[in-house]
Amino acid sequence: MRLAFCLLLLCRTKPLTTTIVFSLTLPLEDFKEKALLTWELTSADTVKLEFPSAKYPETAQHIKQAIATGKSSVCTIDRDGANHNRDLSLKGVPTKKGKDRDEWPMAMCAEGGEGADIKYISPKDNRGAGSLVGHKLEEYKDGTKVEFIIK
Repeated sequence: MRLAFCLLLLCRTKPLTTTIVFSLTLPLEDFKEKALLTWELTSADTVKLEFPSAKYPETAQHIKQAIATGKSSVCTIDRDGANHNRDLSLKGVPTKKGKDRDEWPMAMCAEGGEGADIKYISPKDNRGAGSLVGHKLEEYKDGTKVEFIIK
């Protein structure tokens, strides 16, 4: 009874994108001692990245504003598409001396590219934020979904 409850709880606490595959073989005699259970959990859960607004205030403000206007807070990692996305998102946006053009969603996100929100911010803030995000996400493969939470 306890095992069945745990499986039910696991199913209810995971998002709908989670797939749970299990097989249960039960001998007719002595259920508690001889029951065999094999299960596998495959999950497409979203990684949560806490972004420090105190350390990179201009980038954090831009992300918050872009999300408030309808841009997604979730980024699907697509490193191979970053250069193409950057070209699309910055097309027609002139450079300004002493400023970087910050993009949301970021170029390294599949959601980035044409239609990204662009804001001029300080290079120090923009590049520091990019370095932080790159470092925090380096262990994750392309296709991983990342939810940005501004702290």
